Amino acid sequence: MTNPSPATAAVPPSTIPWPPILIVATIAGAIALGSLVPLSWPGESDFAARIAGRSLGVAGIVLLIWAVVTLRRHGTTVLPDKATDVLVTDGPFRFRRNPIYVADILILLGLAELTQNIWLVILVFPFALLVTWLAILPEERHLEERFGDAYRSYKAATRRWI
Repeated sequence: MTNPSPATAAVPPSTIPWPPILIVATIAGAIALGSLVPLSWPGESDFAARIAGRSLGVAGIVLLIWAVVTLRRHGTTVLPDKATDVLVTDGPFRFRRNPIYVADILILLGLAELTQNIWLVILVFPFALLVTWLAILPEERHLEERFGDAYRSYKAATRRWI
């Protein structure tokens, strides 16, 4: 955990909360495409497949809760359109720089299995690209401005996604 340089202003990484907008758009898009262009669920629909798919969703929920609790414990924001006061590098942030976005993808994949909507699986890829472009890259610039070398060291030692 590192506090920001006093010389840096608390300018948020973005004025728009892109990640929740993208999640809603992904789910809405999958529902619409499932109605307009229905595709059958590939593979087996047996008990083992359901457990495996739903386990992804549960893992995503657990990771999301762990990340949110870690941020709250450090007294910093969870909101993607707010400036952060603390560079958090423990908890799930010790393993990945963006555990909340990894959790979002796991939840979407679990939801895909639960609903048997293959469009959710397909739309995870544009979701990941858009969240990287619209949220992660601005967040990285924000963190580098706020925390300088401490963030650059963390960034060099910790992977962005997987």
